[in-house]
Amino acid sequence: MSGGVPGVDVPDGRGRTGLDRAGLDLTGNPRVRVREVRLLSSSWYVLRKTTFDYRRRDGGWSTEERETYDRGNGATVLLYDAGRATVLLTRQFRYPVYVNDHPDGLLLETAGGLLDDDDAETAIRREVAEETGYDIGEVEHVFDVYMSPGSVTERVHFFAAPYSADRRTSEGGGLADDGEDIEVVELPFAKALDMIASGEIADAKTIMLLQWAALSGPFSGRER
Repeated sequence: MSGGVPGVDVPDGRGRTGLDRAGLDLTGNPRVRVREVRLLSSSWYVLRKTTFDYRRRDGGWSTEERETYDRGNGATVLLYDAGRATVLLTRQFRYPVYVNDHPDGLLLETAGGLLDDDDAETAIRREVAEETGYDIGEVEHVFDVYMSPGSVTERVHFFAAPYSADRRTSEGGGLADDGEDIEVVELPFAKALDMIASGEIADAKTIMLLQWAALSGPFSGRER
């Protein structure tokens, strides 16, 4: 009896099958005809190689191949205290940036994570509690963004929410079982903006939310 392919016709390590079907039923763009999807890896997230025909603007057709990395969608939130003019960020080790010229791999970031099976707002409340120990109240949806559309399918939902010391229910730090070791960092908002220019804050989602906060969010119109 021959074995099947994990993630295709037999369950992979996360119990998934049919991972090679993604994209085959897409009909939204008549200039794209998906021909084949090959599953390259499903060790945790999913790496696929897709072959498709693409009709160019001159009317001619070309056959293209693209690899896509599917890690699910995510959410992130800027936690701010408008009265004290502070923001609450996290610092954690990120191996992919460490192996790509970051000096120590420790990134300052807005809290966030993957949605898993939750809606975006439920997920961000969960992630804030796990990472920072805060229970947040009303959240404001800011925008949704494809962060790396050339290769990663992920869409990130951006939020903002106020925080206050009396709503901290634990130390946070993330989930040790998931390998997380997260430091909670409170900064003056003006300093956080300066750290973008200095390179001390180099995470895209964090920069986007800090700049939104300065331009049209809770700190707009303030002199630094």
